[in-house]
Amino acid sequence: MVKFPESQLDRTFAALVDPTRRAILARLEREESVSIGELARPFAIKLPAVMKHLDVLGAAGLVTRSKKGRTVAVRLAPEPMEEAMNWLRRYERFWSARLDRLAAYAEAEEAKARAAPAAAAKTEEITP
Repeated sequence: MVKFPESQLDRTFAALVDPTRRAILARLEREESVSIGELARPFAIKLPAVMKHLDVLGAAGLVTRSKKGRTVAVRLAPEPMEEAMNWLRRYERFWSARLDRLAAYAEAEEAKARAAPAAAAKTEEITP
C-alpha cells in the first residue's frame, strides 16, 4: 500500500473525529487558556488519556501549550479549522439544495398536521 504524506487538512479532520477532542476544543473556545488539570477534570478518563488527546490536537496544530512554572496551559489555535471550513465550503452546494428541499418538506408536513385538526373541527360543526 502506498503511503501518501499527511496534509494539514488530513491531520485536522483526523483530530476532529474523536468526541473527546471536540469537547476539549469546545471548552477552549469558551475559555482563552486552561490548565491541563482543569481541562481533564470533567472527563471520565485518566490524565494520561487526556494528554494523548492533547498530543493529537497539538500535532494537528489545533492547540498550543505554554508552561508557566509547573502549570501547563492549553489554548485553541483555530487556523487549521479555517482551512477545513474552506474545504467544506467548496462542497456546500451539493448538500445545501438537499437541505432546502428537506426543510420545505418538513414545513409542508407540519402545516398539514396543523390543518388536519382544524378541518376535522369544521366537519364536526357542519354535521347535525
